[in-house]
Amino acid sequence: MFETLSDRLTSVFSSLRSKGRLSDADIDATCREIRIALLEADVALPVVKDFVSRVKERARGAEVSQALNPAQQVVKIVNDELIEVLGGETRRLRHAKTPPTVIMLAGLQGSGKTTLAGKLAKWLRDQGHAPLLVACDLQRPNAVQQLSVMAERAEVAVFAPEPGNGVGDPVEVARESVEQARRRQHDVVIVDTAGRLGIDQELMKQAADIRDAISPDEVLFVVDAMIGQDAVSTAQAFMEGVGFDGVVLTKLDGDARGGAALSVRHVTGRPIMFASTGEKLEDFDAFHPDRMAGRILDMGDILTLIEQAQKTFDEQEAAKMAGKLASGDGFTLDDFLEQMMMVRRMGPIKNLLGMMPGMGQMREQLNQVDDRDLDRIAAIIRSMTPGERQEPKIINGSRRARIAKGSGVTVTEVNNLVVRFFEAQKMMKRMTQGLGIPGMPGRGKSQKAQKAKKGRRVSGDPRKAALGKAGSGTADTPALPKGAGALGNLGTGQLPPGLELPPGFDPSKFKLPGQK
Repeated sequence: MFETLSDRLTSVFSSLRSKGRLSDADIDATCREIRIALLEADVALPVVKDFVSRVKERARGAEVSQALNPAQQVVKIVNDELIEVLGGETRRLRHAKTPPTVIMLAGLQGSGKTTLAGKLAKWLRDQGHAPLLVACDLQRPNAVQQLSVMAERAEVAVFAPEPGNGVGDPVEVARESVEQARRRQHDVVIVDTAGRLGIDQELMKQAADIRDAISPDEVLFVVDAMIGQDAVSTAQAFMEGVGFDGVVLTKLDGDARGGAALSVRHVTGRPIMFASTGEKLEDFDAFHPDRMAGRILDMGDILTLIEQAQKTFDEQEAAKMAGKLASGDGFTLDDFLEQMMMVRRMGPIKNLLGMMPGMGQMREQLNQVDDRDLDRIAAIIRSMTPGERQEPKIINGSRRARIAKGSGVTVTEVNNLVVRFFEAQKMMKRMTQGLGIPGMPGRGKSQKAQKAKKGRRVSGDPRKAALGKAGSGTADTPALPKGAGALGNLGTGQLPPGLELPPGFDPSKFKLPGQK
């Protein structure tokens, strides 16, 4: 959603890196580009004015003028102000002292309240709660049935005594749901209310009546992040008519410019608490202003990536795999498939890579990443026999043809997979041997030990070899005295101690250095 804004801000900051000192003209030009980028992202004008004025004020202060790297300091200022605009710090749900905690969802029709109710219920269930979904949208056709399906998918209970489709009293259903939750020992109640195609008095009165009947601990305003400036006006109307404690942004995976996320919190003063980024129930999480600011400025979101990995990877399986690699038992195709499926469960590969810092500059390459490639690899491995997975070296030409036919791919693709696996296996083997890195298991002998094993280097010149042996200072041959030449004074017949000339050898016949 923030691709356009991220690209514009990244290009603005790249032009500052070559400057060792920022003048007032540089600051004005940078703030002007930031203002244009925010307006193009459909951010509300009051928000843009306030944001740019704070950035300009801080950029002209001592923290930039005295910085060793002014460009990085400006990026830090923009990052801090983005975090402040988005809410400052993560806002957590307030739970009632005496269960159940009642959460009421409000918003326009089509904003995604019913789907969000299922996502929120699953998110709470994964945290150990026992939520109850309540169907109070009795006007929209099949709204009750949709909520029942979402509850079944999220594996949570649902309270839907009325059939809906215009039949039933939503206020009475909401009131009964709280008593029902107490009897069934549900500690969280999520009330899905009705929406309209536009803001009207009937909608506001019904939402206010439900609020008064159940006294919710949290009223969450669900807003479609793709509607742009209308999100701000809608939020203001709900704030005046019903009131709410937090904002939930839906459809953040869309191609809209994302100005609503930067405007709603600033205009209403209410924090953004949750964000929905896809159609699956798992595409939902708490909203972290600092992480979202990091994504906008192409700094990555490593913390979210780590959290997703912790949710997906089983600690016991990871420890088992690490022990297998350390023991040298080998890395098989079964292990390769298992690790690949764990990564696949973390979500689309494009989204995972997009959380890495600096990946915004490689957006075209990321768009070419296709998750179906992993599915194709999995099909190839599953078409192999258990013996072939354990020992890929036995896969000959006929076996490869059979595997290709069974997985619906070409023999070339099977060959490529086997070759890449052997390369990965070699890499794993080198990693287990430590690659000579201190502290790594399986590390080879040190360089000193290897040199000691090789011994002293002996020259090919027999004279130097003899002198080297003499100069080594062993018990048999004492070391040369200080000041002796490379060959002693052979010209005068004076030899270093421990050296003797062959019988019949007369050095006076040769014109050697030092000979008179």
